[in-house]
Amino acid sequence: MRSVTYSMGVSLDGYIVGPDGGFDWTAPEDDVFRFWIEEIRGVGVHLLGRRLYETMLYWETADQDPSIDEDTREWIALWNPLPKVVFSTTLTSVQGNARLLSGGVAEEIERLRAEPGEGDIAIGGATLAAEVAEAGLIDEYQIMVYPVLVGGGIPFFARLERQVDLELVETRTFNSRVVHLRYRVVR
Repeated sequence: MRSVTYSMGVSLDGYIVGPDGGFDWTAPEDDVFRFWIEEIRGVGVHLLGRRLYETMLYWETADQDPSIDEDTREWIALWNPLPKVVFSTTLTSVQGNARLLSGGVAEEIERLRAEPGEGDIAIGGATLAAEVAEAGLIDEYQIMVYPVLVGGGIPFFARLERQVDLELVETRTFNSRVVHLRYRVVR
């Protein structure tokens, strides 16, 4: 069965964006960007909330910039053809290799798990991930912790009404002092 993984960059105080909506502190250094390139290779479909989808639209045309480097070209070549499902009640259309759903993320995950296919089901966006976590469908949490305190914003973890036990399965510290933590949900 395909695993469901929630991964994003987060400040040390637990936010994916700061109080002003900014996340420029997550701009990856070369070693972190290479890590994300390798991670995306294991993804079969990416589920996104509206805000993350709108942020990631940048990649749809980024390859038109002649000054981008080889790592960026490699990311684009992997990201753009990757199937994406965007969950939004306000969008009316999406671009690229994406389809739009207005609800039913738990049902979509169960449908994707039942289909033949390779690669993980990746979740991006705190609001969407909170709904999936509440349904008990996240198998792994991958957290890229940045050495910054932003003092508020959108938290990586939504408030759950139950305890979830986790097993640490991987850690890695990058040259940029960013720390990757990978936890598997204990079932």
